[in-house]
Amino acid sequence: MQGDVDATPRRPPTPVTLRDVADRARVSLATASRVLNGSNRTVNAELAARVGRAAAELRYVSNGPAQALARSTTPMVGLLVHEVDDPYFGSIAAGAMRVATGHDLLTMLATTFRDPGREIQYVQRFQAQRVRGLLVTGSGRLDDSELGRALADFEESGGRVALVSEHNLPFDAVLPANSRGAAQVARLLHDLGHTQVGIVTGPLRLQTVQDRLTGFVDAWSALGGRVDDAAVVEADFARQGGFSAALELFERRPGTTALFAFNDLMAAGVLAALQSHLGRRVPEDVSVVGFDDLWFAADLGPSLTTVRLPLEEMGAKAMELVLAPREAHPRRIHVPAELIVRSSTGPAPRR
Repeated sequence: MQGDVDATPRRPPTPVTLRDVADRARVSLATASRVLNGSNRTVNAELAARVGRAAAELRYVSNGPAQALARSTTPMVGLLVHEVDDPYFGSIAAGAMRVATGHDLLTMLATTFRDPGREIQYVQRFQAQRVRGLLVTGSGRLDDSELGRALADFEESGGRVALVSEHNLPFDAVLPANSRGAAQVARLLHDLGHTQVGIVTGPLRLQTVQDRLTGFVDAWSALGGRVDDAAVVEADFARQGGFSAALELFERRPGTTALFAFNDLMAAGVLAALQSHLGRRVPEDVSVVGFDDLWFAADLGPSLTTVRLPLEEMGAKAMELVLAPREAHPRRIHVPAELIVRSSTGPAPRR
């Protein structure tokens, strides 16, 4: 009817977000933020122009109060670990939390269960919670580009990032001597007369595993030895992983006289498999070496020869990086590895 009025309420237009501008300009969210919100980092002139045009076309208006809120931080720091029940991460966390507590900061702990997607989600959640800094522990993966983008966004929002172990990413990091520690194991087993050596690795996609494997193989080759594919078994970084890997390796190579496990949890499983299922004496028949020197290593039967990393010190140094002002270039703190010889290694048996 003429004169009728449409009484249906109209929704207000959806505000244009920074993400909309970044997508329109075909740049990252961090780049769009640097151009429109101000940053100490220089942005390529062509990219800056694209962002400016996209913002004008979309009529983007920056939200001053929201920016101020986003740049503020809470008295909290985030700590990401792969496994909360792994003593390796527990020791690193203890050192990190001690430093945070000394600065009157609360630590929020999250475990990723070794899931790369979950790791990125937690970085984004910590960013939403506006934590002051984020410490990412555990090995990086061979391709951590997506994690790198998430961490860059976190720093762009005002947070600080530090890493434990190599991630091949441009952030402050504490780096254990994985390659050098594994090379020490190669020299020990060579000096004890072993020639038939097996290796139980963690997941091969992890940078730490690659570093330890390369360190051992290079040193072993320099000493005249050879490691073929049948001598290497990939396993989970857990006791059961080491147990299963030892059974598999001795099925392939029953003449093996020494086993090098890439962490102490797997080494404990190797010892159990050798002594309870395979009927091998340690070290009379087979020598066993671990890595990390976790708290229980000296109490195993026999006590475990292993490579000691200063885990609590690593966590403390990494948290100090999180709390320190950012520098122009990423800092790299290298920590040593020390071979601790105990009862689980001995001379190669005479054949």
